[in-house]
Amino acid sequence: MSSDKNAMSEFNTSWVKVVMRYNFPDNFKSWWQVVNSVVPYIAIWVLMVYSLEYSYWLTLLLSVFAAGFLVRIFIVFHDCGHGSFFKSERLNRLVGIPLGLLSFTPYHRWHRDHKEHHATVGNLDKRGVGDVKTLTVEEYQSLSKWKKFGYRFYRNPIFLIGVAPLLLFLIQYRLPKSYMNRKELVYLHLSNLALVLGILLVIWAIGWKAYLLIQLPVIYLASVHGVWLFYVQHQYESVKWERSDKWDYKTIAIQGSSYFKLPFILKWFTGNIGFHHIHHLSPTIPNYKLSKCHKENPMFQDIKPITFFSSLKSLRLRLWDEKKQRLVGFNEI
Repeated sequence: MSSDKNAMSEFNTSWVKVVMRYNFPDNFKSWWQVVNSVVPYIAIWVLMVYSLEYSYWLTLLLSVFAAGFLVRIFIVFHDCGHGSFFKSERLNRLVGIPLGLLSFTPYHRWHRDHKEHHATVGNLDKRGVGDVKTLTVEEYQSLSKWKKFGYRFYRNPIFLIGVAPLLLFLIQYRLPKSYMNRKELVYLHLSNLALVLGILLVIWAIGWKAYLLIQLPVIYLASVHGVWLFYVQHQYESVKWERSDKWDYKTIAIQGSSYFKLPFILKWFTGNIGFHHIHHLSPTIPNYKLSKCHKENPMFQDIKPITFFSSLKSLRLRLWDEKKQRLVGFNEI
């Protein structure tokens, strides 16, 4: 316990100076990441078109790799919205918007929600935007029988990880939200229109059947992987959540966001997003500097990592227990 306090004390006194060394982009590295993400994705997509003439099993095999590159494209899109990928805000938008179309994600709508997620993560009084819906034990117990069933259905891993991601990227992101002003609605509708026109163009070139046989497995695998990553970044055994009067940005950034330790190849495809504790501390650090920041600063290495196998335990966590100050499963209430 004392070592944890010492680590947090060191962290509290020096984190600003530390992140300042990393929170600026390198345009060459940024452009290279765009190239080594988008070009392979398009190349594999074209190969998948030709593979349909030989074996759909080959097409499905290629879809795994295409999905990996699509996740990487989404991370670049994600960094553009934070303004961390290029020095120019305009350039971030010009690159981020088309990458959002490739990943079926409207740029302006998604990033508005995501910035609110960053500003409220781990705050029990400000849940609901850009988060996995999580009730407290007391809130759950006050629900009617049917609402309890609905929440259990939503939090079931088969739906939450296996079904919801596709619904999220294909349908929910297309719909307006009540908070949107006229300008934001225009951006959303233009994004939807551009996406539809792009799809129609590809269908004109290869046919609707070929398009669905290729795009559906790719977007499904990529969206499932993306939602799984987001889930374990804020839903794990030692996560810290607080009410507004006790909520503190720097503490929750480190203790309310996980360090998801992945093998090198998965770390590359996911754009180092496993260093999520550092990302939440300073979202202006480009993804290609997160690993370097972690390696060069012991204060971040004191954070206990989550591995793939230990992350599976988080699937049983469904509610926040304010008395125990941790996430619990339904069987614990």
